[in-house]
Amino acid sequence: MTIFKQEIRSQKLALLIWSGAIGAFVAICVFLFPNLGKEADKASEMFSSMGSFSAAFGMDKLDIGTISGFYAVESGNILGIGGAFFAAIVGISALMKEEKERTASFLFMHPASRKRIISEKLVSTAVIIVLLNAVIFVFAVGSLAAIGEIGALKDIGLIHVAQMLLQLEIAGICFGISAYIKRAGIGIGIGIAAFLYFLNIVANMTSDAKALKYITPFGYTEGSDIISTHSIELKYLIPGMIFMTIGIVIGYIKYMKKDLSE
Repeated sequence: MTIFKQEIRSQKLALLIWSGAIGAFVAICVFLFPNLGKEADKASEMFSSMGSFSAAFGMDKLDIGTISGFYAVESGNILGIGGAFFAAIVGISALMKEEKERTASFLFMHPASRKRIISEKLVSTAVIIVLLNAVIFVFAVGSLAAIGEIGALKDIGLIHVAQMLLQLEIAGICFGISAYIKRAGIGIGIGIAAFLYFLNIVANMTSDAKALKYITPFGYTEGSDIISTHSIELKYLIPGMIFMTIGIVIGYIKYMKKDLSE
């Protein structure tokens, strides 16, 4: 498991910074909720009257006077965007960084097959994403407990699970792309995550584009749907997991045949 450990160590600082930053922003949003309570009715009325803008972010279907509705809009968006970008960066870096940094000889020093190398990199990517979400969830639970809203943890926990699945999907897609590139990967990864995010906004704004939710992983992380049904939409989740699997398989196939430059 030498390669696995090396991958974890190489992402340790980034993991600490991203999880701490996202977790802190999530907690700050939660701490703002008690002050909003007095103006909840006015805020909900304002958001519901903002037409397409409210629909784009799912605010037209949520009661932000409740902690779950408020969390889905404020903390959910921070977790969604921040987590997606981090997952994209980790996934797109997995199979390209040795060539980019000209450290491919490190891999050749180990008596390991390419299949094992890819597998350890894939597992390390998944573990890093799980650790990110574990840290953020600790921030969420702590802040909810501090304001006495721990009873809403079931729906909020589902939002976190959906966001972790989204991150795994984006990482899997970027993992496959990573096998084809040698540099400029971070920009590509962030671009993919941003593109998928905006696809969901378009899908929310017009019913004619609703089919886009089957393409973007943000379709099954919609807080309004999770809170109203107390579940994750399988009709959007299943295609997402298929896209993730395809990305991983493509990464394996390409990397097994790729000429690695040192």
